[in-house]
Amino acid sequence: MLDKFCRWLAICSMMPPLAFAEVQTGSDPETGLRFWQWSEDGVSVRLVQRLPDQTRGFFLARGFRAAEADRIARACVFQTIFRNDGARPVDFDLRDWRVLHQGQSSRLRVREDWDALWPEDAVSKAARIALRWSLLPTRQHFEPGDYNWGMSAYGLAPGSRFDLRLVLHIGGQPVEALLPGIECPRDGDKP
Repeated sequence: MLDKFCRWLAICSMMPPLAFAEVQTGSDPETGLRFWQWSEDGVSVRLVQRLPDQTRGFFLARGFRAAEADRIARACVFQTIFRNDGARPVDFDLRDWRVLHQGQSSRLRVREDWDALWPEDAVSKAARIALRWSLLPTRQHFEPGDYNWGMSAYGLAPGSRFDLRLVLHIGGQPVEALLPGIECPRDGDKP
């Protein structure tokens, strides 16, 4: 346990200070699915749990074989809603965001990671396109009033807990923030 704490402390000490902003959590009263939302200066990022069965069914319906759909479904997928209701433009690159789990820091699985995962003949072109368009874009620029949503995958097993370190630029200024205690939904849970 002390070893994990020491690794966690080492990772955190190498990172710039975090912005203190509002982080909200809650759950949908009908489905029980939980959410985590960070907001600052009119900009918000909201993560909403997706049950593995929801994700599995979504990708089976888009031409993935069962094994590939299951691989995506078990990668800790969230619906991600990004809004810029502020007065300045916002930019992000998901490759800069960090998943902090058990003293380790890793990246999200972005569109390009999924594209490289399967040989060309393992997943049809139509299924690859469906996956690409369902995921939040890796890099994006938002003018005031812009918003987008898509799935984001964290590469952790169902039921895992992690913190997410956001990195974005608001009006050209870097902003980093932490969403703590995010929980991947468990496989087999029902809404």
